[in-house]
Amino acid sequence: MTDVPQPEGAAKKRRLIVYQAIGRVENDFDEPAQPPGTRAVESRIVIDPSLTEGLKGLKRGQRVMVVFYFHRSQGFDLLQHPQGDRSRPRRGVFALRSPRRPNPIGVTVVDLVAIEENVLHVRGLDAINGTPVLDLKPA
Repeated sequence: MTDVPQPEGAAKKRRLIVYQAIGRVENDFDEPAQPPGTRAVESRIVIDPSLTEGLKGLKRGQRVMVVFYFHRSQGFDLLQHPQGDRSRPRRGVFALRSPRRPNPIGVTVVDLVAIEENVLHVRGLDAINGTPVLDLKPA
């Protein structure tokens, strides 16, 4: 549970936000890797079979926005070195694509290579094997 920022003077309330994964990522990256490597390979997004009908209208060659949960991320710092490279000056977390964020949510636009029933074959996804997928949207 996290605190949701409130307008000044408003009573602080805690809100629990809950999402259900609609699917998961399958690829050869079991450990976090830098995006140039992960984005170059094809990944599969396996959608819950009960949601397959929701894929109707997606077409091969289309760009799709994938919203996912950084399930292995723990904690965050407001200032971080880009890609963990200490030779680069620290920047604010909201200026980075770091998985270590106040809300560990990732977004990537991918190329839809193929669709096989409830499985999307995509290129350009910077998520690791087993990553829960929260949503898909046309890009």
